[in-house]
Amino acid sequence: MSISASILSSFITLLVTIGPIETAVVFAGLTAGIHRSERISLATRSVTIAAAVLLLFAVAGGVVLSLLHISLPAFRVAGGVLLFLQALTLTFSSPGLSSINEGERRESEGPGDIAVFPLAFPLIAGPGSLSAAVLVMGRTGNWIEGGSVLAMIAACMILTWFAMLAADRLVLLLGSTGADVVGRISGVLLAGLAVQFVFDGLAGAPFLAG
Repeated sequence: MSISASILSSFITLLVTIGPIETAVVFAGLTAGIHRSERISLATRSVTIAAAVLLLFAVAGGVVLSLLHISLPAFRVAGGVLLFLQALTLTFSSPGLSSINEGERRESEGPGDIAVFPLAFPLIAGPGSLSAAVLVMGRTGNWIEGGSVLAMIAACMILTWFAMLAADRLVLLLGSTGADVVGRISGVLLAGLAVQFVFDGLAGAPFLAG
């Protein structure tokens, strides 16, 4: 795979698992009736926290796997399966791994700061996007590619921040049908990328070597 194709694949994987549009739709519902200045503050803090967590996973994920004696091929298979499950939930329009359930939504409606929970985690930096960050970083072969992955994570965070600020307009523009179509298309793309991660993992499996 060429460097440009690898970078594009990594960017799509990160963008789909982070899901700026899905995040914006949920953000609009959670912050309905809140003053715009407070919404901007919530969006900024949640994106900053999520970005820090994702960048940490991308940089230190390989070290943690090594300490746990988990090989990269094994994690590629496990991560590919995890991403495929998220792809299925997106394709069939059910809550994904990085979405929040009704219990979490009710908890977020109570008093307290929702920037950390549920906005930063699990909505933005959920299991799917955290796995994707480690997987795409594990595919890099040099510091240039590694830096490109970190830059793509930052770019996805910036897109998510802008989407959250424009959440009300996105909801009016897309509506439930438009958001559903975007989710299903994202699910199909993610399914293909997830299967490729599994293939890559199996190709590096010691029992299949030779």
